[in-house]
Amino acid sequence: MSADLLGVLRLLQLMLLQLCFVEGGILWDESGYILYCPCMGRFGNQADHFLGSLAFAKLLNRTLAVPPWVVYRHHTPPYTNIHVPYTEYFKLEPLLKYHRVISMEQFMEELAPAYWPAGKRTAYCFDLAAQRSPDKSACPMKDGNPFGPFWDHFNIDFDRSEIFSGISFSAYFKQHWMQRFPPTEHPVLALPGAPAQFPVTEEHRSLHKYIVWSDKMVDDGERHISSLLVRPYLGIHLRIGSDWKNACDMVKDGTAGSHFMASPQCVGYNRQNATPLTMEMCLPKLEDVKKTVTFWVKTIEARSVYVATDSESYEEELAKMFKGKVEVVALKPDVAQIDLYILGQADHFVGNCVSSFSAFVKRERDLKDRTSSFFGMDSSSLYKDEL
Repeated sequence: MSADLLGVLRLLQLMLLQLCFVEGGILWDESGYILYCPCMGRFGNQADHFLGSLAFAKLLNRTLAVPPWVVYRHHTPPYTNIHVPYTEYFKLEPLLKYHRVISMEQFMEELAPAYWPAGKRTAYCFDLAAQRSPDKSACPMKDGNPFGPFWDHFNIDFDRSEIFSGISFSAYFKQHWMQRFPPTEHPVLALPGAPAQFPVTEEHRSLHKYIVWSDKMVDDGERHISSLLVRPYLGIHLRIGSDWKNACDMVKDGTAGSHFMASPQCVGYNRQNATPLTMEMCLPKLEDVKKTVTFWVKTIEARSVYVATDSESYEEELAKMFKGKVEVVALKPDVAQIDLYILGQADHFVGNCVSSFSAFVKRERDLKDRTSSFFGMDSSSLYKDEL
């Protein structure tokens, strides 16, 4: 029997054991479930939180109801959030190699009506969050956007609240959670936000290996690569929009320390010896981008450069610099995950140290032993003779 066939059989066995498929649906998991709103930031932040939430579900031995991705459409009609099922971008099955999961859509459709019906739904939150409610004794699960729209998407209202304090989502408090909220009495822990830290902790970065692109995303991504790019190609991520400039002002005025948003990925997770965070790392200037791109194009002998950006692409400036010898492409797809896929497949990637979007790419590339670097992290002497 071939190794590939054995692998398929093992995966099928795992799915049968963990999801317990039976005629007429899925068996209820007596160990309980975790539901949460992915309500902090855009995709990069949500992905960081997802990894930590997956680890927390395993810690408590509860099935994780995998939420959809919240996509904000503030500048596109009808100007409302879109809730994209996890499986639109990634496969659900690989997650089962780590722990039990079910899509939130399937949970609400097949299990909630019988086991978590309307009228018997409890919300769980920290006492600090409850202080925001009018009577200071209820979890503000639907207070504002994206919280309200997320739970409304599934027609979920909460009937009572469980308030807690003095614990966190770290492994240290495992027994506290188990004793305070046993699944026999608290079968569904519905939380207003992810039960995880941001950015993702160092120990949970490796869980990214269970995030596997869907076949559709692979097909779409590969089609763009083959039609737009010539290998070797360099992938870069520019985070230079107005909102990002405002955030980086905190680095400039010293408000932010070395650990700022996703920066631990490049300055180090140990605060005691973390590399100082600079403006060049957070918000590289055009000249810095040119120098870095020139260096890496020469280093890998790139024939094309792919630019993913939240604002300007510098496509014309970079193309002019290479005088037609290197193709510069900025696709700006409607689905940002196409950018992520293409950056992940690049022959070298240069990202933004502080960005969780770049962090997603970096984690994926690390797992596949593909090289990556960050703007502002290389010695300036490296580039002094390149332009």
